[in-house]
Amino acid sequence: MAIHVRLDRVLLERRMSLTELADRVGVTIANLSILKTGKARAIRFSTLDALCRELGCQPGDILSFEPGPADFGDDDDGYAGA
Repeated sequence: MAIHVRLDRVLLERRMSLTELADRVGVTIANLSILKTGKARAIRFSTLDALCRELGCQPGDILSFEPGPADFGDDDDGYAGA
């Protein structure tokens, strides 16, 4: 997948633990861990909003798009483009 999660870097910069962030945002540590390790397949905008609010950052600070050769034209909607 070409979307990468940089939550660990943002947490390190803010000197905040995953446990503290989970408490502030109201998301379980398990779900944040799934997100942090890049195993999440989706994120709710309300969760992203809460993360950005508590971390004082923008969505682009947490998520990045880094396409590789295997990712070009390989999306989940079955449409490879023209």
